[in-house]
Amino acid sequence: MIVGVPKEIKEEENRVAVTPPGVSAFVSHGHKVLVEKGAGGGSGLLDRSYEACGAILVDSAAEAWEEADLIMKVKEPLPSEYSYLRPGLLLFTYLHLAASEELTRVLLEKRVISIGYETIQLDDGSLPLLTPMSEIAGRLSLQVGAWCLQAENGGRGILLGGASGVRPGKVAILGAGISGSSACQVAAGMGAYVSILDINPAKLRYVHDILGGYVTTLMSNRANVEEEAVDADLVIGAVLIPGAKAPKLLPRSLVRLMKPGAAIVDICIDQGGCAETSRTTTHRHPIYVEEEVVHYCVANMPAIVPYTSTYALTNATLSYGLEIADKGFPRALQQNSALARGLNTYQSMVTHAGVASAFGLPLNPVEQVIA
Repeated sequence: MIVGVPKEIKEEENRVAVTPPGVSAFVSHGHKVLVEKGAGGGSGLLDRSYEACGAILVDSAAEAWEEADLIMKVKEPLPSEYSYLRPGLLLFTYLHLAASEELTRVLLEKRVISIGYETIQLDDGSLPLLTPMSEIAGRLSLQVGAWCLQAENGGRGILLGGASGVRPGKVAILGAGISGSSACQVAAGMGAYVSILDINPAKLRYVHDILGGYVTTLMSNRANVEEEAVDADLVIGAVLIPGAKAPKLLPRSLVRLMKPGAAIVDICIDQGGCAETSRTTTHRHPIYVEEEVVHYCVANMPAIVPYTSTYALTNATLSYGLEIADKGFPRALQQNSALARGLNTYQSMVTHAGVASAFGLPLNPVEQVIA
């Protein structure tokens, strides 16, 4: 199979889908890998490193897209890339289609076979390709949240860890999944007061067992969310429904009640965000103030640490990419139920329930499609 690795064009997206060692793995399996020149530059991965591992460097994105059977990316295709989409193309990347009706309809119109990293799901419900980026985003959320609270950014001027004789800041984390629990560990390590909310008692029990008395665990319901958000200096939105839009746990009326200069870091903005006041921002202009609350809503947070993120991502995606390349479609999905759950569109059909529900489109179960 011919695997294409184009350079990411999303604003300030410095990650790349495959590292040089990943290229070497594809080549050792008998596949041909086309890497656009400069694709790895933002992550500190040089063209000569790719060549040394067996990649064929191409001068343009068009060459990588047009010659490849399988395209591996980091982020979803942007409008300038829509012309590269074609019937039968295998697209393997973060898609987050439930937050983009336009892209969903383009993929259906172009009859693309699209598999979303974020919807590949193991039998235990875990999301192995979302996990590494969720962990990084969770850890980063405290780093950027502390920055949002600085006075020059419109924040309250709070040092989350406090100082001798001064109370530390209060952090409320909505969601105790990978990103939420990672944020929780960092927040507790910084010395902040921390509360974490989730609807799953097992997740809360895990956090309690790991961090004990350093964190308050609460069941997520309207009353608890309101109480914690109003009392918090920093709210981390880390809720996730795989493949579907994030629930709006922070309506505008609640954001209005938060402390002036408090901050919201909405990690789930790539799924629409959990605050009614959230709208997507970029690394160049990451924050805005609304209802006197500082909002940080960058959809690709891990891109600010691209070296770490690229290697963590390839570690997770490589085995699935190899399986698709080795076995082709649909056999790879027939033999791997986790990979099958990742299928979002096939030809002109939506195959993921979350995407179909988001836009009122008919659902074609993946089991029927791959059969």
